[in-house]
Amino acid sequence: MSKIDLEENGTEPCIHYGELFTKYNEVILATYSKTNRKNGFRSVVGDVLMPSSDVTLTGLAKASAIMLDNVILGGDMNILRPQTDINSIFLSYLLNRSKREIIKLVSGTTVKHIYPSQIITCRLPIIKNSDEQQKIAACLSSLDEVIAGESQKLELLKEHKKGLLQNLFPQDGETVPKLRFKEFVGNWKNVQLGSLIEIKGRIGYRGYTTNDIVEKGQGAITFSPSNIDDNNQLNFNKATYISWDKYFESPEIMLQDGYTVLVKTGSSFGKAVFIKNLPGKTTINPQLVVLKPININPKFLFLLVCNSAIQRQIKETVVGGAIPTLSQESISRFEILIPPDKNKKEQEKIADTLSSIDDLINSQSQKIETLKLHKKGLLQGLFPPVKEDSNG
Repeated sequence: MSKIDLEENGTEPCIHYGELFTKYNEVILATYSKTNRKNGFRSVVGDVLMPSSDVTLTGLAKASAIMLDNVILGGDMNILRPQTDINSIFLSYLLNRSKREIIKLVSGTTVKHIYPSQIITCRLPIIKNSDEQQKIAACLSSLDEVIAGESQKLELLKEHKKGLLQNLFPQDGETVPKLRFKEFVGNWKNVQLGSLIEIKGRIGYRGYTTNDIVEKGQGAITFSPSNIDDNNQLNFNKATYISWDKYFESPEIMLQDGYTVLVKTGSSFGKAVFIKNLPGKTTINPQLVVLKPININPKFLFLLVCNSAIQRQIKETVVGGAIPTLSQESISRFEILIPPDKNKKEQEKIADTLSSIDDLINSQSQKIETLKLHKKGLLQGLFPPVKEDSNG
């Protein structure tokens, strides 16, 4: 079953193998897709589904127990039907916990494969007591329900922020926002972005090579697009460092709290982040530019850059095929609308409102990460370790 077989108004519930990576965790209680196809392998309650091919090793070390009958299952999928003395939800969690053992069985180079004949040879620490299996399955699935609930809250917060971003700024053809604080009046005024900020990028002859890359503690962070996550937040889980000489060579691009950094080159062009609470001295790599607020509220500037008006101009202005690029000159010419009050109080009010939503989103994200770490600990603690094969 391919994606073209999926029908929004189809009559048969189904699972495409790609959804095992993107939509399903250890337990499947409801399906997302439908098809009009009648033929195909159908699920039985308790089947455990695993992808049979992927470009990554870890992608194949993933299992989901489906608790639904008669769902059409797509191809490229291993279907394990546990014996009566094995709780399928328990087995699903056990397989996900045992990624290292499963990865050992994977074959293939560019595209990786795993087959039923390989899976059944996997050495797993099975707990034979059915009551204990049930309790472990119930413990972990209840925690997953909590994580799912908290994740839904996070999505609602993001949708709320998205709505505010649209409504606290004028839309196309308008000069006032749909939602406005009652103390502010008057049409927003049109200006060029470059009249309010200073734009700085890494000068070509001050670029750096692999010889300038150093270990952590021996230089400054060189900020890259990978340090901006999908929520436009800072992420330094993976950081690159350059020598202090290279850092001090370009003082105009040393990052400070209150700056906005914009990706100008590469596949993630247009992505932006507000600089706050840096973990150390930081500069930028050649794919980025620094937007320094001169006559605009710093957080309001970041929000403007993320807003649809500037994002649309970015897409219209970018040049290049394989490597899309924005010039600093084109960025400075972006047309924007700003509130008319010279003391920037409306800018500040909008920035504070959306910052409070960002704080809630960050707090909720951290809560979910804490729950996931707790789950990871339970997966390690509730199952006995795999015994090494003494025969190698």
